[in-house]
Amino acid sequence: MKIAILYPVFAQIILTLVVLTAMGRARSAAFRERQVKHSDVALDSSLYPEDARKLGNCYSNQFELPVIFYVLCLIAQITANADYLMVLLAWAFVISRVLHAYVHTTTNIVLRRGGAFVIGYFIIIAMTALLLLRLLFPNI
Repeated sequence: MKIAILYPVFAQIILTLVVLTAMGRARSAAFRERQVKHSDVALDSSLYPEDARKLGNCYSNQFELPVIFYVLCLIAQITANADYLMVLLAWAFVISRVLHAYVHTTTNIVLRRGGAFVIGYFIIIAMTALLLLRLLFPNI
């Protein structure tokens, strides 16, 4: 159980790398197919085709809420609070991020994407509260 909290962390990292790879491929294809020139997008990524923009935005999102997730998982690991509940919450967060990325890079329906985001947001709140309570009141 000691390292189980690291598996969802690696899953989130892999998700980020998959999105990055897909974004790179979409942007390369846009250049190859002459949909954009390098000078067009040097300062304005909104000029990429829609698929490349969706992937770029999704990639950027992997450095917002997930940053808090990484910190919480590390704190849980360092303080020996990475128990079954914390690991379960971590996996639930990663699943919410996979759903968020899937919607973001396919249909991009904002209400669905927002729903996945909100689920992840509440999971982060739960992880934060649980960890903080355990650190403040270690005998609980």
